[in-house]
Amino acid sequence: MSKLDIKKKVNIRGLIRQLKKKDFEVYDKPFQLNIVGVRANSTVPNNFDDIIYVFYKNDNNQWVGKAFAATTDTGTYWLKNPMNSAGSALLKEGQYKNTYKIGLHNSKSAGITYNALTQKLGEVTVYRDYNRDAILDFDNGKEQTGMFGINIHKAKGQGITKTVDEYSAGCQVFKNADDFAEFMVMANKQKDLYGNKFTYTLIDERAYVRSVRRYGVYVAVGVAIIASIVGFKHFKKTIIPKV
Repeated sequence: MSKLDIKKKVNIRGLIRQLKKKDFEVYDKPFQLNIVGVRANSTVPNNFDDIIYVFYKNDNNQWVGKAFAATTDTGTYWLKNPMNSAGSALLKEGQYKNTYKIGLHNSKSAGITYNALTQKLGEVTVYRDYNRDAILDFDNGKEQTGMFGINIHKAKGQGITKTVDEYSAGCQVFKNADDFAEFMVMANKQKDLYGNKFTYTLIDERAYVRSVRRYGVYVAVGVAIIASIVGFKHFKKTIIPKV
């Protein structure tokens, strides 16, 4: 089992609150999956330090949830060697409704083809990290929306993968192949019940931290401007003689 496989009860209510706060849809039909990636507040690109949560209601109308170790980021290899001339793809926070279907994912890095959730039904928005270094850039990148093959799949064909490397060029990737197999069992059950379409939601903790940081800068600049105005008025009042 991977380190982030959570055997204890997942805080589903907390996840639902976060989703509703962002006006994201929560699915509550039996066995209809809520697939939620949570991007950790880290700029280290080659670690499986994010989580993909999967939760749903069972036949007894009770919430059931799982948490899986994953990456929502591009690996170092593709940051330095982007497939696209505009730069490597980094999926933007958002809810991508009915964008995914079960289909064949061709993993060149693992040398295998297998069923995964593939971006075949709708567009996603990505940042383009264009400067070819090993640092994840979200503020400096250009946004693009389109069909980019941002799939949800596993890293190695079997076992646990320690570093992301070539396994993600922007895809959402499970660290543990056994976790992914469990995920696909749930996905196939949803497919049988509701058809071959899936929604993926990404919550970006870094986006929140960046927004707070930007807000702090704006406040600091505003305070500095007010202080300079007040200071000038005081200087004018006390130093500059009236004519």
